[in-house]
Amino acid sequence: MFDINKMTNLCQNAAEVKYKLQTLESSVKNELLIACADALIQNQDAILKANESDLINGQQKGMSQGLLDRLRLDEKRISAMAEGIRQIADLQDPIGEVMDSFERPNGLKICKVRVPIGVIGIIYEARPNVTADAFGLCFKTGNVVILKGGSDAIYSNKAIVSVLQNVLEEHDLPEHFINLITDTDREATTAFMKMNDYVDLLIPRGGAGLIKSVVENSTIPVIETGTGNCHIYVDEDADLDMAVSIIYNAKTQRISVCNACESLVIHEKVKDALLPRLAEKLSEKQVEIRGDKAVLEALDSHDNVVEATEEDFGKEYLDYILSIKTVSSIEEAISHINRYNTGHSEAIITQNEEHAQKFLQEVDAACVYVNASTRFTDGFEFGFGAEIGISTQMLHARGPMGLKELTSYKYYIRGNGQIRS
Repeated sequence: MFDINKMTNLCQNAAEVKYKLQTLESSVKNELLIACADALIQNQDAILKANESDLINGQQKGMSQGLLDRLRLDEKRISAMAEGIRQIADLQDPIGEVMDSFERPNGLKICKVRVPIGVIGIIYEARPNVTADAFGLCFKTGNVVILKGGSDAIYSNKAIVSVLQNVLEEHDLPEHFINLITDTDREATTAFMKMNDYVDLLIPRGGAGLIKSVVENSTIPVIETGTGNCHIYVDEDADLDMAVSIIYNAKTQRISVCNACESLVIHEKVKDALLPRLAEKLSEKQVEIRGDKAVLEALDSHDNVVEATEEDFGKEYLDYILSIKTVSSIEEAISHINRYNTGHSEAIITQNEEHAQKFLQEVDAACVYVNASTRFTDGFEFGFGAEIGISTQMLHARGPMGLKELTSYKYYIRGNGQIRS
């Protein structure tokens, strides 16, 4: 049974220690992060055992292969989690950075300085790697973090948080620098969204339903990390060998991630040369193609090709499924993408610089690529270390959210007796 007092106490405890965290020197934070990375490796057997319990429960509930892949941990993924924290330790601490400075005619000296946000809440689904990433990024930026993971990953999250809290205690630091809400009741999630007296920012990571619920119900300011209906447009001036390689990577390298390609747009002048080659390559992973009538005609001799519905063009599959739309111009391609995309990552394959520049300028998304896979929309690949999510909104942060995106700023004003007349 959900206990609102327990939730309130947890959030109060987090708020009470945020000022202590903000006073830590960079060297102290970096030392602690390295110790946390080492501890994850040292305790990987316990983490994997907990994760196995989550996987068994997920399989019994009929969880899809894509979601099970997000949930699954192994030695390689735990090593990647640890490496992500080490990379965060190596990055420049943004806190205290002077973003701007100037002097007014009256002698006032004004500095704009980067500061922590305070207490950051993360609501996420079956992604236990987020637990370590979120702590590393928030701790480095002087932010206390409260985690509300999905019930599907509860044992994994408990194990990871236990390891991190033990390291904090060993360094004589408050365990409440990281907090995990262990109540898996939906009522707990709803109540957490209302803790604006204690939580300064809320970031949802997960499917469209979760994100919509948080945006609509939270009284805490929200950064929206959206779903990924990512497109690749193959222009009439594309290198088709390059196109096949990029599409295959973006679609099949890992299907369960938000930066995987879900939708393909092809200029009608290259469809007959491209589609049979592409279908043959995608068949290596048994990718189902859902295309318009022109696609069906070009691939009438291929298996695993069905007619697309209107819904297909706007869907994030997280599966071995790809929608394909043919167009007669780059303008039509851009219009189609802007209608159906989720503001995440879009790409054009072209040797035409004018078309490339037009695509970059007119496609409305956080990340827009020319001749590269959408799979690079990732904090590691951008050099940010681990990321807290991919923001698809316009305000405050957009795209992969690393350290600087988890900060705010304030103004330092120094005078020598000035008063306003």
